Amino acid sequence: MDNGIKWRALPADFPPWSTVYNYFAAWEKAGITQALLDSLRDRVRLREGRAAEPTAAIADSQSVKAAETVGETSRGFDAGKKINGRKRHIVVDTLGLLLCVLITPASVQDRDGARPLLNQLATACRRVRLVWADGGYAGTLLDWAKTNHKILVQIVKRTDNVAGFQVLPRRWVVERTLAWITRHRRCVRDYERLPEHHAAMVRWTMIRITSQRLTK
Repeated sequence: MDNGIKWRALPADFPPWSTVYNYFAAWEKAGITQALLDSLRDRVRLREGRAAEPTAAIADSQSVKAAETVGETSRGFDAGKKINGRKRHIVVDTLGLLLCVLITPASVQDRDGARPLLNQLATACRRVRLVWADGGYAGTLLDWAKTNHKILVQIVKRTDNVAGFQVLPRRWVVERTLAWITRHRRCVRDYERLPEHHAAMVRWTMIRITSQRLTK
């Protein structure tokens, strides 16, 4: 079973933690969590005057520290960020709503994690033909994405002669989504024994955020 100590810290009005966990695991295994997220995202897009299924997306990743419950075999060290833990790779639409998420050890490079992530995207969102990303995705990934999925990965580069913080076109959208996810207490760090359960927590975070956009 996953991290029982963290699951026991549920609000008092919840059912027993083991019941909540069993439903959580069963829904994730059956794909219900992703289906719920997809349905909510489609409704937001239609309300915003967009087509339900996007044709363009933005990709990025975020390394997060792993709790002691995360096994050594599924964690790694991100030398650039100085973080020992896992990395969540995400693709969002142009509204910042989650399309796909993949969890890897933090040591996995963005361009390597992008391949299974884009495999997910090609299956889940068949109309996407353009993905914006940062320089970490440059290299052989561009040809691979075009050959295997007919997806153009367009690199949004930082302007070298501008000092300080820059709001980069398109990239700020996915960076904002990563900030939304991090604000969720369960996603501040990775507490899950199984990588797929951390992916589920990211989906539940975005289900909450997407629901709030519909009810405003």
